[in-house]
Order: sequence, then structure tokens, then C-alpha cells
Amino acid sequence: MSDIIYTKVDEAPELASASFLPIIQKFAAAAGVSVGTKDISLAGRILAAFPDNLTEDQRQSDDLAELGKLVKTADANVIKLPNISASVPQLVGAITELQSKGFAVPNYPEAPQTDAEKDARAKYDAIKGSAVNPVLREGNSDRRAAKAVKNFAQNNPHRMGDWAADSKTHVSSMSGNDFFSNEKSATLAEETTAKIVLETANGEIVLKDGLSYPAGTVVDATFMSVAALQDFLAAEIEKTKADGTLFSLHLKSTMMKVSDPIIFGHAVKAFLAPVFEAHGDALTALGVNPNSGLGDLLARVKDNAEIVADIDACIAARPPMYMVDSDKGLTNLHVSSDVIIDASMPALIRAGGKGWGPDGKESDANCVIPDNSYAPIYDESINFFKENGKLNPATAGTVQNVGLMAQKAEEYGSHPTTFEVPEAGTVKLILEDGTVLHAHTVEAGDIWRSASTRKAPIEDWVNLAIDRQKTENCNAIFWLDEDRAHDAELIAYVKPILEARGVADKFDIMTPRAATRSSFETITKGQDSIAITGNVLRDYLTDLFPILELATSAKMLSIVKLMNGGGMFETGAGGSAPKHVQQLAEENHLRWDSLGEFCALGESLTFLSEQKGNEKARVLGQAVDAATQGILDDGRSPSRKVGEPDNRNSHYWFARYWAEALSRQNSDPELAEYFAPVAKALAEGEADILAELAAAQGPAVDLGGYYRTDPVKTAAAMRPSATLNAIIDQ
Repeated sequence: MSDIIYTKVDEAPELASASFLPIIQKFAAAAGVSVGTKDISLAGRILAAFPDNLTEDQRQSDDLAELGKLVKTADANVIKLPNISASVPQLVGAITELQSKGFAVPNYPEAPQTDAEKDARAKYDAIKGSAVNPVLREGNSDRRAAKAVKNFAQNNPHRMGDWAADSKTHVSSMSGNDFFSNEKSATLAEETTAKIVLETANGEIVLKDGLSYPAGTVVDATFMSVAALQDFLAAEIEKTKADGTLFSLHLKSTMMKVSDPIIFGHAVKAFLAPVFEAHGDALTALGVNPNSGLGDLLARVKDNAEIVADIDACIAARPPMYMVDSDKGLTNLHVSSDVIIDASMPALIRAGGKGWGPDGKESDANCVIPDNSYAPIYDESINFFKENGKLNPATAGTVQNVGLMAQKAEEYGSHPTTFEVPEAGTVKLILEDGTVLHAHTVEAGDIWRSASTRKAPIEDWVNLAIDRQKTENCNAIFWLDEDRAHDAELIAYVKPILEARGVADKFDIMTPRAATRSSFETITKGQDSIAITGNVLRDYLTDLFPILELATSAKMLSIVKLMNGGGMFETGAGGSAPKHVQQLAEENHLRWDSLGEFCALGESLTFLSEQKGNEKARVLGQAVDAATQGILDDGRSPSRKVGEPDNRNSHYWFARYWAEALSRQNSDPELAEYFAPVAKALAEGEADILAELAAAQGPAVDLGGYYRTDPVKTAAAMRPSATLNAIIDQ
């Protein structure tokens, strides 16, 4: 196994790797450090799932499973780039592309009938959504802005939209009968197995058997009433039209891969209610599934003029929709994976509460977040900025995050125990001794789910928070609501640990709404805060605050201290990656910023030096930090426009700054001597290298695919400077 594993992923981060990884491998080799790769891309995971469908030379190892074992060891040192958390449309797109390349993987069965189809569906369901993170995250999250990044953001503040006190933008959520209000939670005193059953008038249906929980596990169960959801959506559509705002739906269909696509489908159906009422049978015959979105629906009905006309009339009569891409006519309801709340809500808040409408203009919006569990953080953010005006990035402090995410904690681990209820009855979670731990009376179509959080990750999370607070010596808040069932169980863990370690006075425990306001008040004063949160809030807040503070969440330092002693270093968000790929394909310009990779690389090398006693790795890591500072100080990050410096330019400058820092340091004369000629060659080759990189831009690029690019074509596109390649490859 290599000393460091650099993950092979998808879209823009993977394209950037074609340029950056050769640099990393060559520099690291000088310190005796090997850097290998493991494929956790969507295409790679699909191929690994169906070896029997492939020829011998097409087969691919299950790298995700191998990494899942590695992260449970003290030897783990993984740099994890953002991968696709696939929605069904993305999964189908990847399958279609692989089939076109000669890989005989099966189609995705929407309604499996045969045993083979059921087997294929089970394998694909294990791939879609957030399939990677629960496997790899065997530790809790420590996310924060690197000091160099924060300093740069303060010295070069990004543009923020102005907030008006009378802005109509607001958050709308269900007032009851949602996941939040129906939640029940309990901490298990003993290790046990369990099953989930649905008791109906026609008998008992076993929804899930063979569940296993260690002692001390917090087990939750809840459901969302679909009748209440439908009433809520219908009312919000009418209210939005009356207010003259944009209708904008915000979910996380990628991470909540079972529940949120269903909720999304109900929104599509509610928005087009007259169409479904008039043409229900015809739509069913055409294979329309509202969960797949408006885009899929339009593609299926395009040849039926009557349905198309009724859709156009219905949309015209509805409020205007928040647009994913106004120029291309992509609405908020086109594809569920485009409705990513942790990306869409911060962007809207940063823009002064404005979203893009179908007319290509910015407007106030009704931000529809059906479940009320975490909607209050966005509601309170909007209220704060209406009252106080926009945040000033030049003077704002920072919010770090310590997140509970290890071992599939909380809702993000609920996929195998989430169900669309097939018929009315009572769902029960029953322990092996017959105890009914949780029970809910449900109707057909309701969405029921259970989640669990183990004792060891909870205790590790609290202790990590204590260590971070001691290091930072700043305000620290546990974002927990004592009136929420799950949070009350966590508080029962948190308080005794804080008291036992004598630090209870260093921490506050606040509801997410109160913590949101307190955190904004703190950073507005130029001070810092640590948000200590559960898994979903970890995800949401490490986009919300960085996007407001830094303009992007991709520049966050994300360290996962694995519980068995290893380390994983995540490189930021990938939400805008598809647009980046599109621009590269059309204009040969990649605006992806590898700053997250730079930060992760430095931390990984430093960790390796401590892990293996490799002093050369420590020197290499320190030089990475110097190179990263140089990128920021000298403005070497990628531009958004073709013809200007892009991702490949930033990699040249990073390599040069890295080599120069290594040649100047005096901790390791051998490394200084080795990198002196490299630094000299990179400096002397500047004019030729920049000219070769500039000459590559403009023409369209054939990458040989989207989900599985051709490695030769990708390398040619991402390493277009013969001069730079010769220096690196020597």
C-alpha cells in the first residue's frame, strides 16, 4: 500500500488531478513518499459492482471496499477529493455512457420484476447517493479555514449582495407532521439486534431485519406525513404567487438518497398538479416518475402536443421558479441532484436574498425547506441579515466546525432504514427481546426512517471539540436542541464528559436557531466561534459560513481524525464541478480551484511525518504551506474566463513555489540540493510554460467521456505544456 492514497473521483476535481497528481508524485518521491490512487468515482463503483458482466480486462477492483478497510487502521493516510453523490439521473447517465463504451453493465431497473433486475437494483441502490462518505468516514470532522486562506479573504474581500430590511425572501417549512415533529429517540442500555415491521390490517410486513446495535447507541425513528407534505406544498405554491417571489425548493437528494427524491417528486407533482390530474394515465404509460424531475418528464412527453401545451400553461399560471441555469431553462424542479440545499441556500443568502428567475433577473424567493429539522438555521440567517445588513468579509471572524459523522452517524446513515410506506398501519422498531422501542401510526405513502449514532463516535466527537476549543481558546457552541428527541439523548452524553474534564464553563449548548444568531453576532465582531454539530449541520454549516466568509467552501481545511489513529484529508466541495467540466469541454478552460487539494496535501504530509517519523515528509509539508501562501499572495488562483490563467496555471505556480521553498529551507540540505535545479528550471521556463498553457485554451476539448474520461485524452488536455512536463517528469 502506498504511503498516501489520493482518490480518483469525477468531474472537475478528477480533471485537475490529471495535471496536479504527477507533480505531487514526483515531489513526494524525493522524500521517499509514495502516492497511489484508489478509484471511488461513480463509473468505477459501477464497474466494481458488476464483475460478472465484464471481460477480464474490463474488470475493476472494489477500491471503495479496500479503502473502507484501510480507514479502520492506524496506517490510513487518505486525501479524499469530492466525488459524485449520484442521483438516479446521474446514475442512469453514467450507466448509459459505460454501455456506449462496451461495458455490459445492466440498465437501472426503475421497477424491478425479475430476480436479476432486483439484484441489479440492489447493487445500484448501494452506489447512488452518498455511498462513499459513510464507508470512509471512520472519524469525526474538523473543518476550518486555513489561516492563509482566511487572511487572504480578509485582505481581498469578495462581493456580497446587499440585504434590504423589507426583502420578501423567507424560509417556509412544515408546521407539523414532518421528520422533526414526529421524531422519537432512545439510548440503548445493552447490545441488541432489531427489526422494523409494518403492522397492517392485512398482516405484518417486515421492512428490515437483522439490524445490530452496540450498547450505548442512540436510535431514532420518525416519519413525514405525505398528506401534510402535499397540503404544505400546495399552499406554498399559492403563497409564492401571491407574494410575487420565486418558488425555490431546497433539499439534499444526493445525501438523503431515499427520502429527499420522494419529497422532490411530490413538489414536481404539486407544481404540475393540473397536468397530473388531466393526464395521469398517459404519464404513467410514458414511464413518468415525478421523482426523476421535470427534465425527465419533459423528455418523455415531448411528442405529445396536448400534454406539452398543458405543461406550458400550468407553468405560466404558477409562480416563477428559482432557476439552476436561466440561460438553459433549467428550473429548480428539473433534476433532484441540482437542488442541493447546502450549496443553494448560502449562495442565495450571499446574494442578498436574491435568486435567479426564468427571466434572467434576480428576485426575492420563497425558500421551501419542507422538514423543519434544520430549516431554522437558514431562517435565522435571513432574519439576521435583514436586520443587520450583509456580512463584511474583510472584518468577519470565522466559524470552525467539529462535526459528528463517524460510522454513519445520524440521518446520513439512514438510507437502509428509510421506507416509503406501502400501506396504512403502524411501523414498529422491535428489539430482540420483543421491546417496541419506537412506533408510529402511518398512512400509505408516508416516509418513515430510522437513524442511529454509536457511543464511541459521540464520545470521540465531544473530546475532539474539547481539544479544538483548547487550541483555539474561543467561543464554542454545541448546536443541540433539548426539546428535540435525538438532541436530548446527545446532551445526556455531552454534559457528563464536559464536567468530567472540567471544561463545562468553556461551552454553550444552544438550539440551532439560537446558535446561528450567536455565531453571526460573534463573527460580525471579528471574533471566532466553533460550531459543534451533528452530521447534517456539519454538512450545511461548512458551506454556509465559508461561502459567506471566503466566497467558497472549496477552500476549507477538512481533517478527519480517524478513530483508530489514521487520517483522512478532504479537499472541499464539488457542487459547481459540472459547470466547470462544461466550460473545459467547450473552451478548454478549467476554473476549478485546487486550493483545497493544496491544503489537504500539506496536512497529509505533516501527518505522515508524525505517523512514520519521516522528517523529509515534514519538510515537504511545510514547503506546501509556503507554496499555498504564495498562490494566494500573488493572485495565482484560476480565473473564470477563457484566455485568462486557469487551473493548470495555478499548478505550475504551485510547483514552482513548492520547489523554491524546498530549495531555500535549511532543515534538510539533501532536499534543498535536489530541488534547487528544479526551482531554477521552473523559473527559467516561465515564459515558455505560460505561453504553452495559454495556447491550449479556446478550442473545444474531447475528453472521451464525462463519467469515465479517456486517460490519454485527459492527460493531453490537462498537461499541455511540454516544457513543464519535461521538468516534472525528469
